[in-house]
This record gives sequence, C-alpha cells and structure tokens, in this order.
Amino acid sequence: MDGMMNKVRENPGNGRYRIASMIGLLLFAGCQAGSGQQEAPVSIEDRPLATTEPMERDLADIRESGVLRMLTPYSSHTYFLREGMEAGFEYELLHSFAREHDLALEVVIIGPEDSPFDLLNQGAGDVIAAHYAVTPERKGYAAFTRPYNLVDQHLVFSADLPAIPETMEELAEMGIPVAVTRNSSYYQRLLELRDQGLDIEIQLVSGELDTEAMLFQLSYGDLKATVADDNLLQSTAYYLDGLVKGPLIAESDSIAWVTRRNSPDLTTAMNRFLYRHFRFTDDRDEPRRSEFLNILRKRYFGDNNQLAGYFDSGLFNVQTQAISPYDKIIREVADSLDLDWLLLTAVMAQESRFNPHAKSWAGAVGLMQIMPRFSEIEYQQLYDPAINIREGARILRENLAHYDYLDRENQWAFALATYNAGVGHMADARRLAMDRNRNPNEWESVADALLKLMQRQYYQNARFGYVRGIETVQFVHEIMNRYEMYQRVLLAASERNQTIGPGILGVSTVIR
Repeated sequence: MDGMMNKVRENPGNGRYRIASMIGLLLFAGCQAGSGQQEAPVSIEDRPLATTEPMERDLADIRESGVLRMLTPYSSHTYFLREGMEAGFEYELLHSFAREHDLALEVVIIGPEDSPFDLLNQGAGDVIAAHYAVTPERKGYAAFTRPYNLVDQHLVFSADLPAIPETMEELAEMGIPVAVTRNSSYYQRLLELRDQGLDIEIQLVSGELDTEAMLFQLSYGDLKATVADDNLLQSTAYYLDGLVKGPLIAESDSIAWVTRRNSPDLTTAMNRFLYRHFRFTDDRDEPRRSEFLNILRKRYFGDNNQLAGYFDSGLFNVQTQAISPYDKIIREVADSLDLDWLLLTAVMAQESRFNPHAKSWAGAVGLMQIMPRFSEIEYQQLYDPAINIREGARILRENLAHYDYLDRENQWAFALATYNAGVGHMADARRLAMDRNRNPNEWESVADALLKLMQRQYYQNARFGYVRGIETVQFVHEIMNRYEMYQRVLLAASERNQTIGPGILGVSTVIR
C-alpha cells in the first residue's frame, strides 16, 4: 500500500507499518530514525548499541492500542513465513503471551542498518524477541525479562579450512579470523578471552549479517570462522553443509526478551508468563520447561526435516513466487476482479490459515470464511476452494466499491473491517466518530470508535448494538501487516540468487 509506506517514511518513529526484511543473506536497508543532517561515520567497533532515550509506552498503553509490537530479525529461529503463515520460535512464544493479554502481535523486522535498541526506545517496537543473551553492555540500554532459555556459545569453522583448531590456543596460533558483529554477545565474549591473554583475531562484519547469515557464508567457504549458540547450530546443521563445531567459549548464557527500562508493567507481565514455561527448582540443576516450550524447542531446534527442507529450498520458489497452496487460483480470481492478489492472500491467511475445511463458531466456512446466510452459493459448494475464494473476493470487491471515494489506504481498511464486522457495525462506528468530532473517513478514528462500541455507554445508543471492536481492529491491522511482509519477502525471494555470492560481506574490520 503506497500510502502506508509513505506514512512510514514521513513518521519513521511510529513503527506502525514499518517493514524491512532480511532473509538469511538478503539485505534490505530499513528506514532510519530521524532524517536530519548526516553525522560523521562512526567506526564499527565504537558504535553504541543505542543513542535514543526510551519513550513512554507501558502495558496500559499497549492494551489501549490493542497491539504488541515485536522487534525481530527474519530468520529460521525468530520469525519467518512458511506457506504464507507466520512461524518461528520467538514468534510463537511471544504470540502466546500476546494472545493471553488479548493483544494482536505486530512483527517489525529489524533491518540491516537498524539499531534494535534504538527502535525499541523510539517506540517502533515494544519488545525485542531475537534470542538475545543477557550482557552487562545491553543492560545499560534496556531491561531484560527473566530467561526462557540457556545456551552455550561455540566456535564454528568452515570445513574448507586446511586444519580445524581443537582448542582456543590453536585458534590463536593459526591466526584464523572469527567473524562476528559488533553488537553481538559473541563479540563481548571474544574480547573477554583476549583480555585473558588469548591472541584471537576478530573480524567485525556489519550488521547486515546475523548469525544464521554468517553460517550460510561459512558453509560456502566465504568465511573461515564465527560463533553460534548450540541450539541454532544444531538446527542449521539439518539444512547447511560444510560446518564444523569447534570449542566451547561460553556456557549457559541466559536468553531473554528485551523491554524498555521504563516499561516495568510489561516486563512484569512477561516475567509471569515466562515463569510458567521456564524456571529452576531447588532440587534440579536443569531448568524445568513447560510442555509448550518443549514443543517449540523440538520444532525449531530439533531434528525437523520438514523445516530443514523448507529453508534448504531457499524459502520460496523464485520462479512461481509461491506464498500459499492456492496462489494460482488467488491470482486468477484477483486478476478478474482487479484486486491485489497478495492482499487477498493475506485475508485468507487471517481467516482460515489456508484450511479449506475451516468453520468458525459463528458458522463461517471455507478459506475465506464465508457466512452462508449472506451468500447465494449452495452451502456445500462453499467448501470448494475455487468457489470460496471467488465468493470472498466478490464480497471484498463490493466492500471496496462501497468506499471508493476514500484514499487507497482507508478504502482497504474500511473494506476489511466491513468484511469482519459487517456494514451495520461500521455505520455505527462512523456515526460515533462524527459524534466525537472525529473524521469518519479516517480509519484510525473509526477504529477508536469500534473499540468504544465494546463499552455499554456507547453501544447502548448504537443501532446495531455491541460489537467486539478489538477483534475487527486487530483483523485489519494484522492483515495489513502480513500484506507488507508478503511484499518484502517475495521481493527478497525473487532476488535471492542475485544476492548470494562473493562480496556479500561488504566492508569488514579485522581487529588484531
């Protein structure tokens, strides 16, 4: 949506629709916070984690907005799209927390030029969920929740090396550079080892490469060594060849979520949630994990050949640009009705998770969750994917036509809200917006009115009564967010082969 992307560029601090993806080695620069005069470049080893003071936004503000914003990189263990649906260890764990608090979860992908801690403090996100180790340096810029995992740090070598060091002393003697990013916990640990007298050669690479991307480069022989957590190394071993596990350099690092220092209520709520899933007991050396957490660990860090095959294939079929199992039908229907096929796909993902047999508690059926009483199609035929998609697209097209006097961004938001809540409740919300001297043609004004129609003082005077407005607001928000993600991921997939290769590392600094 052009209007949304313009909003991001004009208001870089709001983070509302800000998306900039990185898939493994696919590098996309994010929007920079602030657009004033450029400062003199700072060397990579001296760059601070953050330069921004935290803005005021705690759990009460998040609940009022109905949206929790998750800052994370695009990777196999944090967040990624799988057959059109969100996945990833961090995403599923944080989504469970958000669901318990009746919040929509918005994913804000950390771009290669972004400082996660600055994005957090600016309010572009509410929590960094990126499998971050707790370090003294990081604690100087943000707060951490209680841990939800413990990891060991290992050196990892390219199998192309003539000889593989078995000890840290051998590593120093052989002069093999270890590639890490400046803001990683790995860099801090290597500095500690150097302070202990080990002459380790550190190769600093820019933030364009996360750990998974460096493991890719290691497997191609473009890097000689790096550092990785044991669980990430275990999972990537199923879809990457050419990696050799080296010596242990740190043991039992605490992994936690990162919050703003002035968000104590959010941190407390997250701590209560995490305590149920990961805690130590007096009579056990090993932490006790919940069944849910063990399932997630097995799914993303265990021997999961299905997930491995998905990443080994490059995430998407570059030729077909595949997002969902129904792309061909969706494209044909969208073309015939002059609809954006990715938006239609995003609606389907939200409505049914691409399950053609889905049926809601209210009786809506099929991929697009059509209400039989509002359709002339025979009930059983609504379970046919092609028929259901076309019927849902027809309804969306009618809704868009109803609001064709609005700009594109508001037109789609209103059409989606009508698809979810119905024409009557939307009319009530627009009337309430006018009664409160708000613009009935602006989605944010109507979204606020939909939330108020959950309160008796407002819905008792509405023609169509109570509506669960938070569900509709979240419905629109999540579809728009998913649509933006689809756009970025497809672009990344189509350029993947052009991006991978020599020279991807860019400028790096070797510290001796």
